[in-house]
Amino acid sequence: MARKAKRTGRYPYEPDYAVPPGATLQETIEAQGIDQKELARRTGFTEKHVSQVINGKAAISADSAIRFERVTGVPAGFWNNLESQYREQRARLDATEQLESDLGWLKRVPVKEMVQRGILPELRDRKDILDRVLRFFGVASVAAWHEGWSQPQFAFRKSQAVAQQDEAMAVWLRLGEIEAQRVVCRPYDAKRFRANLERIRALTMCSPEEFVPQMVELCAEAGVAVVLVREIKGAPVSGATKWLTPQRAMICLSLRGKANDRFWFTFFHEAGHILKDKKGEVFVDVDDGSNPRERAANEFAARILIPTPHDAELGGLRSRVAVEAFAKRIGVHPGIVVGRLQRDGILPYTHLNRLKAKFSWAKE
Repeated sequence: MARKAKRTGRYPYEPDYAVPPGATLQETIEAQGIDQKELARRTGFTEKHVSQVINGKAAISADSAIRFERVTGVPAGFWNNLESQYREQRARLDATEQLESDLGWLKRVPVKEMVQRGILPELRDRKDILDRVLRFFGVASVAAWHEGWSQPQFAFRKSQAVAQQDEAMAVWLRLGEIEAQRVVCRPYDAKRFRANLERIRALTMCSPEEFVPQMVELCAEAGVAVVLVREIKGAPVSGATKWLTPQRAMICLSLRGKANDRFWFTFFHEAGHILKDKKGEVFVDVDDGSNPRERAANEFAARILIPTPHDAELGGLRSRVAVEAFAKRIGVHPGIVVGRLQRDGILPYTHLNRLKAKFSWAKE
C-alpha cells in the first residue's frame, strides 16, 4: 500500500530568476563545435538574430525551433518548451515586482477578518497574501480592482465617508456573488418575481428557520438568487443588488442592525431595484436617501409592506395593542409596523421596540 505523503505546509520552490533558452542553445552548439556565426549560416538567420536569441532578447519561434532541430538534432519540442517556460517565469517575476509595488493597498483590505472567517489562509509573505486577495476578487491586479470598483455603477454611493470602506464593502459583495453562484435559479421572470413578493410578504410573521428557505426558493423560481452574508466589520452595508447575468439577479443581505423591520425593508428595497432599475446597475445599500433611485426603492419597500390605502390609519397607532391589531389585520409582523411609524416620525425610535424581532447568525 502506498504511503501518504506528509503535509509539510511548504510551497514549491519558485526561483527568483529566469534563464533564457538561448543559454542552453549556446551550450549545445559549443558541445558540437559550432559557433554563432556558423549557426547563423546553417539556419539561414542573421548573426544578429542568433545573438539576440542566445542572449534572451529574441524569442525562439516555432520556425526557429525546427531550424535548430535540423542543425543540432535536438527536437523542436524541447526548444519550444524551454521558450514557453522562460516566458512564463519571466512573466511571474514581472508580476511579483508588480505585487511588491502594490503591497500598500493591503492596508485597506480587511485581511485579518478574512483570515478569521476562513476566506483566506494564514500566510506570512505579504506578496502571497496580496496574490490570494486578487484571486478572491477574480482580478489580475490592484489596478484592475480599482478600475472595476470605480465604474459609474458604483458612483452614486461614493460619499467621502463611504468611499473609505470600499475594500471592506467589496469583500462583502464578492462573498455574496460567490454564494449566489451556488443557488440554482430559473431564468429571470419579472411577472413571477412580483407575484412571489406578495407571498414572501406573508412570511414576515414567520421565524427565520421558516421564512429563509421559502424566500430563497420563491425568488429562485423567478431568477433571483437571495443570499445572506455576515457583515464585514467597518462596511456599513445592509443589502445589495447585482445582475450576475442578463437572466440572473442577486440580492445579498447582511442582517445589519439585526431587527426584523430593517431586514424586511432592505429585502423589499433591493427587490424594488431589480424590478425598476436597469440590469447593468449595481446597488449597494448604505442608507443613501439623496439618490432618486434609492428613494424610489425605499418607496417600493414601504408600499409593499404597508400598502398605501392604510396610510390614513398610521397616525392613530400609538399603543402596543393598536399596532398588533393593525399588523394582524394587514398580514405583517408588528415590528415592521413599528419601524414604519418610527421612520415616519409618528413614534420615537425608543418606543415599542420590543415588538420587533431580533435576528442573529446561527453561530453567534
